[in-house]
Amino acid sequence: MVPFRGFRGKISLYLSEKISLEHYRISFVGAGNVSGALCRQFFESGHDIRIIVSRTEKTGRALAGSCNAEWSSDPDFGDTSDVIITAVPDDETKGVLHRIKCSEKTIIAHTAGSLGFEVFPENVRHKGIFYPLQTFSENRKTDFRDLPFLLEASDPFTSELLENLTQSTGGNVYFVGTGQRRLIHVAAVFVNNFTNYMLTAGNRIIQKADMPFEVLYPLIEETINKAKEIGPEGSQTGPAARLDIGTFERHIDLLSFSPELQQIYREITDSIIRFYNKSK
Repeated sequence: MVPFRGFRGKISLYLSEKISLEHYRISFVGAGNVSGALCRQFFESGHDIRIIVSRTEKTGRALAGSCNAEWSSDPDFGDTSDVIITAVPDDETKGVLHRIKCSEKTIIAHTAGSLGFEVFPENVRHKGIFYPLQTFSENRKTDFRDLPFLLEASDPFTSELLENLTQSTGGNVYFVGTGQRRLIHVAAVFVNNFTNYMLTAGNRIIQKADMPFEVLYPLIEETINKAKEIGPEGSQTGPAARLDIGTFERHIDLLSFSPELQQIYREITDSIIRFYNKSK
């Protein structure tokens, strides 16, 4: 899939609402990892960060201070912002969106990969979904160059602004439907969250051998590089792919210190065997 570049035409209905393409007034609801990364990147890209709304004053003020913005606990934005981005847990998104007060010309967008337009109030005129396909962590700077942003918009005016906003960070624009984005979100859970938990399990096991996690670094890097270069399906190795039952049984015995890890090993091994022997 290649980036879809959105609406280029001059649409008279929205001409009166067009604003500068170089510089937007942006506000946020939420002061967590996603808001923090986006807020600081937009600030560095020359945008005007106006208000950070968050329940926790300490984190909200800290983020606002880093971007010359104001902190508030009240999601009443008035006419201060061109776009308001909500970045809160998925199960809180609908409630947050229904509490926002702003100009009818303001675009409101959420960052939830698993949600669509159904969570917006009916009276929101310009609504969008602004989902960066990346993991964000506190105190870790994210490289936005070529970062995929999965966008959805209710109208051409919103499409254009979200596209311009993405491009100002160096990210790549992908306009996708809600169904596509939800599946991509599930894929992201597998390749990021589940993979990270496997690394956590590997760290627990290697500690039993009195060795540091760093010993696994070259293997981790080669695993990811090989999957990127030749595809994950063609990169599979190991006892499950070889149907090496003897090694499988020895590994289960070695994991006797953790019934949980034994169960994970059994289930993943069984899944690999089924996948790579389904045509045999």
